[in-house]
Amino acid sequence: MLDLELLKTFVCVVDEGSFTRAAERVHRTQSTVSQQVRKLEKMVGHTLLLRDRTGQNISVNEHGEMLIQYARRMLAMSSEALEALANDVDPETLRIGVPEDFDSRRMTSILAGFKRVRPKARLETISGMSTDLKQNLATGVIDIALVKREPNSGPSWATWPEPLVWVRGVESNFHNGVLPLALFPQGCIYRQRAIRLLDVAQRPWRVAFGSHSLTSIQAAVASGLGVSVLPASAVLPEHTVCTDLPELAPAELALISREGALTGLQRGLVEFLRQELGESSN
Repeated sequence: MLDLELLKTFVCVVDEGSFTRAAERVHRTQSTVSQQVRKLEKMVGHTLLLRDRTGQNISVNEHGEMLIQYARRMLAMSSEALEALANDVDPETLRIGVPEDFDSRRMTSILAGFKRVRPKARLETISGMSTDLKQNLATGVIDIALVKREPNSGPSWATWPEPLVWVRGVESNFHNGVLPLALFPQGCIYRQRAIRLLDVAQRPWRVAFGSHSLTSIQAAVASGLGVSVLPASAVLPEHTVCTDLPELAPAELALISREGALTGLQRGLVEFLRQELGESSN
């Protein structure tokens, strides 16, 4: 292992071109500096320096020129590591809850933008049903969450309307008989909307497929397993919007946080999400 102290002395000697001036710079005696250089030369198995006829002016030989490049990089990385540890010993972690059916690429892009603004922030995301995310907020598992809910159903930092549509597979036809449904589990607002509207319309239905995963629900609809309620943003080319089922009012995407005052970093993320989601929903 190369000794950083020896490398530091070696770099000083090379930069100053003199043992005397290097000794003044590192606050050591000239003999100590000379000993450290000899120790380094013994460690690497090569002489590293050249002296002129007077013995006063120092320069590197071929091996010294090779080592000086590594020495500078190693010293720079050592300083960088010490600075990072001193400034970021206990970085604040922001824990964000994201609905299972929210576009993951869209959220990743937004959070990457926040990291560019706040490069030292540590971000963790947890996805799940909105009911689970609210519970995680209450128990302190997450700090901030995007949730799907009925409009105006509680406090929030910001809200955006979310258009909903009935969808079926392109080649599916469910005009007659009991309507098969592809639904998220209990507690999902889309499931509640679908069942309530069909019951009011006295349209017979049955659950033909269920999943927590948006991708699975989308695939089930596309393959003709059933009809579902999805955000308009989640409709695929393999889907057809149904116009013969009860009209769906928009749901609400709400940005909420834990009770109590937000830290500076949490408030920064809330403001960033408000701006980014507001722009992308316009």
